[in-house]
Amino acid sequence: MSESSSTTVVERVDAERRYEILVDGERAGLTAYRDLGAQRVFFHTEVDEAFAGRGLAPQLVQQALADVRASGMRIVPVCPYVAKFLKRHDEFADITDPVTPEVLRWLKAQLD
Repeated sequence: MSESSSTTVVERVDAERRYEILVDGERAGLTAYRDLGAQRVFFHTEVDEAFAGRGLAPQLVQQALADVRASGMRIVPVCPYVAKFLKRHDEFADITDPVTPEVLRWLKAQLD
């Protein structure tokens, strides 16, 4: 199957607290989060090496952030990739909160 005819889908997987991007049904990448009240704190994004170079990471993050907006939540970009994405896409500026020491301490406790 050619790359151009691949089916790409982004899904929120609540049980795993992450969004996954699937290519022809195979997980190609993910962006992980934890929720702090009305804030969705993104802390890690990755795309499997086998799927690198296809532009999947920006597609994944774009759709994840659009889902956050639709849910009425706010974004906290601890993940460096999500932070970089937001610098280039100011359409999410109105729902983005700064990364604070308090959020970082809370996140560390969640992940330990």
